[in-house]
Amino acid sequence: MVETKLEFRKIELSDKPWIESLLKKSDFRGSEYCFGNNFIWANAYSSRIGRYRDFYLQFNEEAKHFAFPAGEGGLAEVVGVMMDYAAEHGFPFVMHLSHAANREKLEALMPGRFEFEERRDYFDYLYTAESLITLKGKKLHSKRNFINRFIQKEWSVEPVTAENIGECEAFNQFWCVQNDCCRDESKREEMCAARKALANFDALELHGCILKQEGRTVAYSIGERINSDTEIVHIEKADAEVPGAYPMINREYAAMFAADCAYVNREEDLGVEGLRKAKLSYNPVMFTERYRVTLR
Repeated sequence: MVETKLEFRKIELSDKPWIESLLKKSDFRGSEYCFGNNFIWANAYSSRIGRYRDFYLQFNEEAKHFAFPAGEGGLAEVVGVMMDYAAEHGFPFVMHLSHAANREKLEALMPGRFEFEERRDYFDYLYTAESLITLKGKKLHSKRNFINRFIQKEWSVEPVTAENIGECEAFNQFWCVQNDCCRDESKREEMCAARKALANFDALELHGCILKQEGRTVAYSIGERINSDTEIVHIEKADAEVPGAYPMINREYAAMFAADCAYVNREEDLGVEGLRKAKLSYNPVMFTERYRVTLR
């Protein structure tokens, strides 16, 4: 066993430049390979970060698992160092891996060393930006119908700015009451992430838009560019009692921020039946596959 010299700590805003420089080397589309996402969800997922040579490492301190490293260099070496770290600290090696291509790469470099368990609930959904903007085709007919209902009333959409970001914060309070956040831990965590995103909006270089109907905020959405060809949506909230609010904010966000992208990542469904049905209804073009990796 070699000395690993790995150190893991909480993520900070000051980490953004070096983390993003390493993420660009991999150019992954998975939501865990995004500084903004890592930062706003760090508390909910007990996330810790580290660096080994030119690899960005993520570690869940509570669940004791790693993410597949992002960066460049000797993959077998860095995975070996991660395995040594787990052994030194007395827990089994577990790594969460995104992208089937990374599974193939790992198997080729270290054949026969690992078991791979597919984690369907954590697959990210990816759509073509064009399909979300145009909503063309029979499969998206119902989305167009909802939007047609929405635009029968006066409406507007505007980018999130320093002047109106407080409207997003106020809408969070409304959404929490409407969705009974006090009784649902996952929704409370989601609201914490949303508040963190809004509080650090400029520093994280996020962008977003606010949708209004008859002058009242009925939805907002926030995200960023995750890699060279993909936009990612971090936060999307809408008034469930306003017909068409969700399809409308989905379309308007894509039109405003993803028109020059190939894809939009709308993240996973976590195995929630209604959420899975809603995400599938938009006709995803691909998934970011996820696997739980353990030693044989």
